[in-house]
Amino acid sequence: MLETQIETPWGVNAYGAASVRATPDLVRVRLVVERTEPTPKEAFEAGQNTVTGLRRVLRSHDIPDAGVSGARLTMTSSWEGYGKERKFLGYTCEAAFTIESGDLDGLQRLLIDVVDAGVNRLEAVDFDVRAKAELRERARRSAVDAARAKAELYAEAAGVRLGRVVHIRDVDPDSRRVQSYRGHGASAEAAEEDLAPGNVVVSAAVVLGFALEES
Repeated sequence: MLETQIETPWGVNAYGAASVRATPDLVRVRLVVERTEPTPKEAFEAGQNTVTGLRRVLRSHDIPDAGVSGARLTMTSSWEGYGKERKFLGYTCEAAFTIESGDLDGLQRLLIDVVDAGVNRLEAVDFDVRAKAELRERARRSAVDAARAKAELYAEAAGVRLGRVVHIRDVDPDSRRVQSYRGHGASAEAAEEDLAPGNVVVSAAVVLGFALEES
């Protein structure tokens, strides 16, 4: 049944969303080094040697130690198969790293070189922008403008005047809680921009509450 009664009428709520696109100037590569050997000592030594070689490769790409974040070496027992067929393979030393680089043109060569240095898994390659805070601020201001424009339209159509802002709620534009707003204007454009190649999309969304005044 369609609900037509407003229990506590006080004004108007309006949702606004906006996105800002920017060319990426930063790449983050998540990778993992694994070495399995018969004994823990051999596994640690193999893992440390690989990490040392990896560091040399990264420095050759002008990536400073500050641009590399990594976990300590960990040790686990490695097995293959199940039940009676289960076979002990040895001890696996593992270390995970995240690398940040501003040299996007050299990314392909970097990935080739880290694999040649002994990296077993490339977990992800993510592009980003350094000025994300400034872009987020622009998106938030545009989201507020979009919410205000929508509220003004509703107020004009209803024959009332929009009053002061009485409530502001920051919203995650990708949250399921705001999916009901999708398709009502602002966020449809953001969804299209998410698919634009070669761009990083920074989004923001807001719900504004306005008082109403008689015209």
